[in-house]
This record gives sequence, C-alpha cells and structure tokens, in this order.
Amino acid sequence: MTQADANATDVIAPNFKRRLSGVTSTIVRLVPLQREKIAIATTGSGLPPEMPHLSAAQLVFMRRNGPSGVRVWHARRNLEMLGGLALKYLLGKQLKLLFTSASQRHHSGYTKWLIGRMDRVIATSAKGAAYLENPAQVVHHGIDTEDFAPPADKAALRRELGLPEEALLIGCYGRIRAQKGTDVFVDAMLEVLKAQPNAVALVMGRATEKFVAFETELKTKVEEADLSDRLLFPPEVPVWEVGRWYQALDLYVAPQRWEGFGLTPLEAMSCGVPAVATRVGAFEELVADGETGALIDPGDVGQMVEAVTSALSTKGQLAQWSTNARRRAQDHFTLQKEADTLTAIYREMLDH
Repeated sequence: MTQADANATDVIAPNFKRRLSGVTSTIVRLVPLQREKIAIATTGSGLPPEMPHLSAAQLVFMRRNGPSGVRVWHARRNLEMLGGLALKYLLGKQLKLLFTSASQRHHSGYTKWLIGRMDRVIATSAKGAAYLENPAQVVHHGIDTEDFAPPADKAALRRELGLPEEALLIGCYGRIRAQKGTDVFVDAMLEVLKAQPNAVALVMGRATEKFVAFETELKTKVEEADLSDRLLFPPEVPVWEVGRWYQALDLYVAPQRWEGFGLTPLEAMSCGVPAVATRVGAFEELVADGETGALIDPGDVGQMVEAVTSALSTKGQLAQWSTNARRRAQDHFTLQKEADTLTAIYREMLDH
C-alpha cells in the first residue's frame, strides 16, 4: 500500500471488507479524483496498492487534530460507522462523522442508532433517502464517461468480441440470480427473439455457487426453445473489459427485482446504449422514461416484452434514445461530479 501521512490527512475513507463489493469499487473510483483536491486517504483492506493508505497503527497514533482542526471520517458500512465512533469517543480523535447509505430498506434498530450518531448523512438515491429517519443529502453515483463511451466502430468491435455484426443486440449484465431478474430477462427474450428474427440477446455475468442450478435451469429453457444460438451466455469478463461489451449493444435491459442503487443502466447509457429498466433502486432517477429508454414494473415479463419490442420496431427510436442517453450521462452522472460534490461536503464539514 502507498502509505499516507496521517497528520496531513483531512479525510479518511475506510473500507472494512476484504471481498470486492460495490462499496469498495466506489472508493477505488472516487479517491484518486478527490485526492487531486483534498488530502484524503483510505484505511482497511481489499484496496489496490496504489491507493493512499493509513494503517491501523497510524489511526491509533495520529495526532488528535487534523490539519484543519478536525478530520472527516466517511463511512459506508455499519462497521465503519462503529470504527469512527471508537476513534472519536474512545481515542479522543477530533472527527466529523459522515455516512453514505446506498440501501433502500428499513434499517435495524442498531443501524438507526449508528446513523443517529453521525454528523451528516448522504443517500445515493431519493428513494433511499426516504427510508432514513435522519435528514440526508442525495448524491448520485457517477461513472467515468470517458471509459464508458460510444465506440468508434461498433461493427469492428463486434467482430473482435465474436458477436454478430448485423444483429440487434440486447444485453443484460451482472450477477445471475432471481433478485437480479435474470429469469425475467430470459423469459422475455424467448418471446422477443421469436418475433424479431434479427435480434440476439446476451446474458453475461457470474452465478455464485448458490445460484448455479438457477443458471443451469435458464440455459436448459433456452435450449428447449431452440434459441441457444441467439440467446448467448458469454463468460464473465474482468471489470476493465465490461465497457466494450456495453459498447457493442443496441439496447440494454436492467431486469432487477430489487436493487440498492444499480449502475448498469448508467454504464450502458454512457456508451450511447438506451436502457429498459425496472422501477427499483435508482433506476427511475437514472433512466428518463420515453427519452433515454423505458421503465417497467419488476418481475413483469409482458411489460418487458412490450417495451423491448417497441424500442426495436419503432423507426428511429433506438438512434434518438442513444443520443439522449449519452447526453444525460454526461450532463448529470459523471464520476467527476460525484467526486466534486463529496469533496464540497467534506470542506463544509471541515469548516464547521
């Protein structure tokens, strides 16, 4: 790890989870951008070696006051809120405690108690903010719109990825499980592909051990419908290659039954790919219904079939939505905007 100077650090972003998660990815994306404008360092495990980092010993022995008098401790999990409270009240560190909530559910009594001890609270969506008893500022997640951008040559990209050049490509990416609605997508695509001979669908992601039988059942259903050559299950690719698979698409579908936030429609939109998404997570705040794609109810195969069929068959629809989608991502949901908004909040907290 790249060791940071604890006594020169204004903001600490803890990551108290070893396994890769959405929260970890958020920290890894944001901190390098924030580092350009404020003295921020990470602490904890499961982070890349190039991240500015503070060890547990550095936390314990750092000066009580930060360079600005206080430091901001930006927690994103219960354990991290608890860690901030321990540093502040047991070790006497001058900390302002900030918590970001990405979930959309009623919190346990313990979590409510922890949140109640925070100096400030952020929610990643308006829906999520509605579940909080404390006032919360909404700060949407953003993405790198340069990494996720329309391709220079879509046909050449498809050739490189081994995908049909002339087909209408419909994609669904992410974990393969019922919560993610993968079965709804497959059921809908079986109908869409029969009616749209030029369409090909992709389900790309990983089924954890618990959901391998679920994935096998879906593949069997596709085989029995004699559509294995048009409803494809390519293997999961590394995170840094996913952008190319979005770029290859004509339409993206986010079929989740439940979601905390959900970046996939935004990643697609940034690549100029319209999205059909369910009304869960932050999707209603990301997708402009009728402008950058369509919104449907979760778990409804019929609505999905209708929305996808309409998008594919209405002349000029995909092209117009594509232009609008890219513009919306650039105007409202850049990673830089998220980083700058959070940095402005840190400064407010440091100044008061």
